[in-house]
Amino acid sequence: MFEMPIINQDLCNGCGLCVMVCPEDALTLAGNTVWLTRTENCDYCGECEAVCLPGAIQCPFEIVVESYYKYI
Repeated sequence: MFEMPIINQDLCNGCGLCVMVCPEDALTLAGNTVWLTRTENCDYCGECEAVCLPGAIQCPFEIVVESYYKYI
């Protein structure tokens, strides 16, 4: 299970680019505010983060090193 993208409303300029590039239609633009309204659709591809202003959308992830070393 992964976290959902985090939208920083203070940094979002409401341009809607993230909504347009989301291949799963998970984001909604309401006025000048973007919301992750369909979390079940989000496949965590990072397209939204890539087109937004730095820090406006963040897709945090966790690196699990112990599991990796077990297979070496």
